[in-house]
Amino acid sequence: MLFGSIRYLNLLPFQLFLKKHLRSDAAKMAFGYKRAVPSQINAALKRGEVHAAFISSVESRRHQCTDLGIIAHKKVYSVFVLPGAEESDPASATSNRLAKVLGLKGRVLIGDQALQYYLSGGEGIDLAEAWYEETKLPFVFARLCYNRHKKEVERLAKQFSHTHARIPQYMLKREAKKRGITPKELLWYLEHIDYRMDHRSKKALKLFLDHAHKID
Repeated sequence: MLFGSIRYLNLLPFQLFLKKHLRSDAAKMAFGYKRAVPSQINAALKRGEVHAAFISSVESRRHQCTDLGIIAHKKVYSVFVLPGAEESDPASATSNRLAKVLGLKGRVLIGDQALQYYLSGGEGIDLAEAWYEETKLPFVFARLCYNRHKKEVERLAKQFSHTHARIPQYMLKREAKKRGITPKELLWYLEHIDYRMDHRSKKALKLFLDHAHKID
């Protein structure tokens, strides 16, 4: 199976889970990875270049998906609209559309760069918070979807949903350094990310997709 992986910090727990799952040589040989930003992973799954991936939720309606997502309750701290001229983030699909759904103008900034911006004192509108203020619902930024290997992907999703991924100290320090933040900031950020889609998340996703469709 070829798995598409978003490069951002919010997927670190799932990436660690996969590494643990792939301890045997046989399992490692059965998996491959393609790492890129969300918009590129969306296209790769659509073209069949990867078999499963967390893709932008706005693209998920066209695919078979699991009940795993990247979900924020209120603030997410890594998706902002910044003051200034209107500008989409080329790495994004969902966040660009969410800004339009909410009628927000400015520069969209997502991912690790947006988190660094916030932690360095930058100001902007947190899109997950803006969505919550409008709907009182969480926001689903991405979903784990697939085009092949349904049984294996659904099994992995179910296993991960019952797993609490502990990040080893050496990896915590390495990943924090790579992103220009502290280990404490890394753990703080991940506390604001949920992965299991409950009924409220599904309701929120349907509402967003309905609104997004109207502005296409």
